[in-house]
Amino acid sequence: MPKRVIKVPSEPLLDICSFARRGPGARALTRAKVEQLARTVARRPEVVVKVYGGAKSIRGAIAHLRYIDRNGKLEIETDEGWKLKGKGIENELVSDWDVEAAEAYARSPYRGKAGRRPAKLLHNVILSMPEGTPPQKLLAASRAFAREQFALQHRYALVLHTDQEHPHVHLVVKAVSETGGRLNVRKATLREWRRQFALHLRAQGIAANATERAVRGRSQSPFKDGIYRASLRGESRYLRDRIVRVADELRRGEITTTPGKVKLHETRRTVVAGWHAAADALLEAGQGALAERIWGFLGQMRPPLTTDEHLAQRLVERIRTRERERHLERAR
Repeated sequence: MPKRVIKVPSEPLLDICSFARRGPGARALTRAKVEQLARTVARRPEVVVKVYGGAKSIRGAIAHLRYIDRNGKLEIETDEGWKLKGKGIENELVSDWDVEAAEAYARSPYRGKAGRRPAKLLHNVILSMPEGTPPQKLLAASRAFAREQFALQHRYALVLHTDQEHPHVHLVVKAVSETGGRLNVRKATLREWRRQFALHLRAQGIAANATERAVRGRSQSPFKDGIYRASLRGESRYLRDRIVRVADELRRGEITTTPGKVKLHETRRTVVAGWHAAADALLEAGQGALAERIWGFLGQMRPPLTTDEHLAQRLVERIRTRERERHLERAR
């Protein structure tokens, strides 16, 4: 089976910094750019597209499908339009997708590269929106997104979950295409998927946006899924150790400055310059109302903080809350 990697062009979701580089005679803002600027300053809900889990073996593929369909209790919708439900359909799906052949290739000697881990057989793509999003419209947008991205290339299936605060769809994609191409999910891939998923959500009448965190004035990067999920269970040793270190630094009266701090401020300066340039372009185009909203949006941006500074801020707030509670108890 030949190995061909599917590449996705890397472009910012909203290249706000490009506005700061606009020179004399630069072209006017396109309608699409103006609409995205308006959605961003209005803080429309940001789509979430992430890849978590998946499977590297047939047993893992079956187990994963059983997990997302809640062991046959939820309906699985396939790329061929079939809607399947019930115990045992996971085995049928894995067989229909010929995952066994893909597993044999994934566990091959890799042309002499000993020790290399087997590649994924299935990707688990999670498509999510905030609480209050109509689940069926989310599913319809996910269906359209999957069809546009993978139809006649990669086998896939979808399952809608509504048992948590925010509705989300598990999109399971076979990693190897029908022609032998391998889907490797990179940052650029996720960026493009977010853009396309937001388009399909808007087609369903759902307010959805896709921009970078830095453009929105957010400086904290999310923890990796494993750390995040462990923290929800109160079992993250990494996060616990980091909080202990930050608490010790707070007691000494200083937070260690990291190299990332300089980069954060440089990024913020570039982003702010881009937003001001966009506002100037809008003024020239006679769209002063949107320009004013941009200035208000900039005024609400909080100073950029590193992860340690965010943790320190939360610790200080927690200490102040406890002190207020003790004061109220004494007052009683």
